[in-house]
Amino acid sequence: MFPTRLEIIPSEGIAEKIQAAVPLTTTLTITCLPHHGTGRTMRTAAQLSSLGYTVVPHIAARSLAGRSQLAGIIRECGGSGISEVFAVGGDAPQPAGPFANGGELLREIADISGGQMAVGIAGYPEGHAGIGPLQLLESLLAKQELASNVVTQMCFSAESIHSYTAMLRREGVTLPVLAGVAGAVQRTRLIALATKIGVGTSVRFLSGKRPLARRLLSGERYSPGTLINELTAQPVVDGIHLYSFNCFDELPGTVAASSTELSATTSHGNTHV
Repeated sequence: MFPTRLEIIPSEGIAEKIQAAVPLTTTLTITCLPHHGTGRTMRTAAQLSSLGYTVVPHIAARSLAGRSQLAGIIRECGGSGISEVFAVGGDAPQPAGPFANGGELLREIADISGGQMAVGIAGYPEGHAGIGPLQLLESLLAKQELASNVVTQMCFSAESIHSYTAMLRREGVTLPVLAGVAGAVQRTRLIALATKIGVGTSVRFLSGKRPLARRLLSGERYSPGTLINELTAQPVVDGIHLYSFNCFDELPGTVAASSTELSATTSHGNTHV
């Protein structure tokens, strides 16, 4: 079965909702939003790990006060049986400490963990509003020696994701790629939340693709079934990263039967990669 991970927001009571709706075989990634901070992310990660889930907490560079806080998080992961994190720059307008972007954070995680912590990094199939394509590619090439996988920003086009993955392969990025896909959610909630968490670029992309927009965002609810079928029909990406928005009532079958393994080779849009 095609590997699928489920991204959640660490809201109050989320562990109980997940336990009631999500199989233990599903790998969960846990966001780190500026207004939540790393504390809530790690508490939720520890709680879900204790329930038997494989979890991947997000660590936002610009939310960290310093190396000692990061070292504490890595120790916390070890104590909770967590072996992978997702390193992002984060959306905080000003860094809380010395880390300004995901690259700096990635190097520190490798140093603190002795290279034992697997780390996912972000990719941008439709580009980035504040960073040019060449800089994005150079950043990925520089990071891949220390990273474990690439998770793409939420995208609604299988063609864009396939083209992006093919470009990475041509340019020498060999990391497994997980395609970022929005889960089933009310259309108005999808647009509002996508903009709020920093993936407005993908939503704006639809305005220039009118047939695609009508197919994906017509009606009251968006469903990812067609997009997931298109992505899994070709062996281009290595898995699905499903942005759940904490809506679990219509999980795709790939989640219900998902594996915790990515592949034999082997969190969310952020302003600072």
